[in-house]
This record gives sequence, structure tokens and C-alpha cells, in this order.
Amino acid sequence: MNHSLRDYGIVTGAYWGFTLTDGALRMLVLLHLHELGHSPMAIAAMFLFYEVFGVITNLLGGWVGAKFGLKSTLVTGLSLQIIALSLLLVDPIGLTVPLVMTAQALSGVAKDLTKMSSKSFVKLIIPAEDHKGLMTWIAILTGSKNALKGVGFFLGGLLLTTLGFRGACLLMASLLVIPLVVGQIFLPRASGKSKAPISIRNVFSKDARLNWLSAARLFLFGSRDVWFALALPLFLSTALSWSFSEVSGFLALWVIGYGIVQAVAPRFVGRSNSGAPSAKQLGVWTAILTLPLAAILAGLQLGAPAGPTIIVGLALFGFVFAANSAIHSFLVVAYAESDKIALRVGFYYMANAMGRLVGTLLSGTIFQWAGNAESGLSACLFTSIAFVLLSACLCRPLAAAERRQMA
Repeated sequence: MNHSLRDYGIVTGAYWGFTLTDGALRMLVLLHLHELGHSPMAIAAMFLFYEVFGVITNLLGGWVGAKFGLKSTLVTGLSLQIIALSLLLVDPIGLTVPLVMTAQALSGVAKDLTKMSSKSFVKLIIPAEDHKGLMTWIAILTGSKNALKGVGFFLGGLLLTTLGFRGACLLMASLLVIPLVVGQIFLPRASGKSKAPISIRNVFSKDARLNWLSAARLFLFGSRDVWFALALPLFLSTALSWSFSEVSGFLALWVIGYGIVQAVAPRFVGRSNSGAPSAKQLGVWTAILTLPLAAILAGLQLGAPAGPTIIVGLALFGFVFAANSAIHSFLVVAYAESDKIALRVGFYYMANAMGRLVGTLLSGTIFQWAGNAESGLSACLFTSIAFVLLSACLCRPLAAAERRQMA
């Protein structure tokens, strides 16, 4: 068996297992803390460490992966997630805000270390000239990950109902030991290690394409999380009186569908001559994202039934957003040099984490500032449209940088 394919399978399997626990933990914490009476801003604050440490991890994790190999980043990420889940096994009285924030910080570090390791591995097994193959593998990996994250959302609500908060955390921590042991035994230490000396200064990219793409990614994912991270589940729970299982199940189905669309995205976003999308196409797909957001906002303002409006609008939003994300994921790997793939992917996903950080913070702040659930969700949707337009504008200098590179 080809060792590169074996190693990629191990890393991908570990990433899938981690993703299940990551999605479940997010839903567990959100619903459990809301049940305990914490305000939207307080819940957002507890998630901030998850995003803040994700920014730091992506900046430094790529350097660690390039210097020491992708095995080190994967094993460290899985270990930190097990520690994070273990911290939450305390008696409910001891589940303080600082403890939850610490656990979220460790989970944020763990998530981005495992993600960077998995996505970097694709570059190591696909020939440099095979753009169509690279797009396909990236789309399958990213789409399957998001589908499993959706399953994790559903799993979080189900485990909270059946096992309780502590029982769910214990089960997930125990299951993560399996990929940790397999990765430690079978993965070679040097995979993804840079052949040239790497200094800490190398974490910042000098490639204009990567810099513009990272900036566009920041606002793209900020546009999603500013209404999806906290405002939407809290709106469904409070304004529509949905149960925990209904909220987590709905969000789970959305993320699963989003992942499926992302996995098949190469069939409808690739260029006919190479099968690979361009920065120009990314700008078009990003601009289209304003349409479902504006439709949901208009429906809520005009008094349309909130439930059907959100369900249909969110489905359309998910389809277009999945296409955007698939193009983004391909471009960052295509732009990066093979022996610096961990550095470049880490830098790019630092911008991704920054977008989630800004979006999560604004989601809780705007939702509470608006005064009620209906106004809060509408304000978050308006902010989301503004972020999408900024992301689309940043695709113009990205396309220019891409043309200069190809000239």
C-alpha cells in the first residue's frame, strides 16, 4: 500500500473523529450554558477563547508543522482536545466561566492543529500539475468534514438529552484516544517537514495572492458566523420555542447538506480547460451570497412566517456558501509551495479563525444589543451582507495578483 495514501487516510480519519467531537462540544456548551441562564453576550465571550487561540494556533502551528512535521501537530491537537473535554467533567457547580473558557481555548488550538495537518497532507500526495485532482480531493476532504460537523451538532443535542453534559464529554474524550494512538504509531515523523531552515518570520506570506485570499476569507467566514454562530440558534430557541434537539437537529442537517454540496462543488465551479476555479469565479460566487441573505432579511421585515423563511433561505445560503468555501480551500493549497504547505495553510486559516472570532463576537453583541430576538437576527443578517460585499471586493485585487503570477 502506498505509504502516502496510508498516512493521508490516517490523518483524515483522525480529522473526521475530531470533527465529530468538535461539533458536538460546540452544541453542548451553547445549549447547556443557555439552559443555565447565561446571556448571549456571556456565551459569545466563552467562545471567544476558542477563536482567539485558533488565530494564534494557525499563525504558529504552520511553522511548527513545517519545522517538525505534520505528525507532531496532529498528535498534539488530538491530545489537547482530550484534555479540553476532561476539564469539563467537573461537578456542574464547578463549571465556572473561566473553566469553560480555558476548555474552549484548548479546543480551539486542537481544532486548528488537526485541520492544518489534514489539509496540508493533500498537497503531498497530488502531482503539482493535477489541478483537477487537487480540487477534487480538497473538496471531498472539506465537504466530508463539514458533513461530519453537522452530525456532531446533532450528536451534541442528543448526548445532552440522553447522557447529560458530563457523560457526553467523557464518552467523546474516550473515543478520541483511538485516532491518537493510531497516529502516534503509524505516521512518519518527517511528513510535511520543510527541507529548508524555517524561522518564525516565515509564517507571514510574501505571496500577494495568499494575502488577498486570506483577507477575503476573513470577511467571508465573518459573514457566516455573525448570524449563524449564536444569533440563529438563540433565535430558534427563544422566538420560535424550538427544543434543544430541534435546534441541534436543524443545524446539523444544514451543515451536513452544506458539506455534501462542498464535496461535489468541483462539478459546477471548475473551469472547463483545467477543472480548477479562478479568483474571478470566486468573486462572482461571493457576490451571489448576498441574495439569500437579503431574501431572509426581507422576509423577516415583511412579516413572512419566520420558520419557513429561515429554512428556505438558509438552504440557499448554504449552497452558495459551500461553493465559495470549496473554491477558497482549493486556491490556498494550489497557491502554496509544497515544502511550505503547512506554513501557507496555517497563515490562511489564521485569517479564517479571525473571521470566526469577529463574527462570533458580533453575533452575541448585536443580538443582545438589538433588544429582542427578531430585531437581533435582522441586525446580524444586515451585518452579514456588509461582510459579504467586503469579501467580494477583495477578490478584485486577488484576481489581479493571480494574473500577474501567471504572466
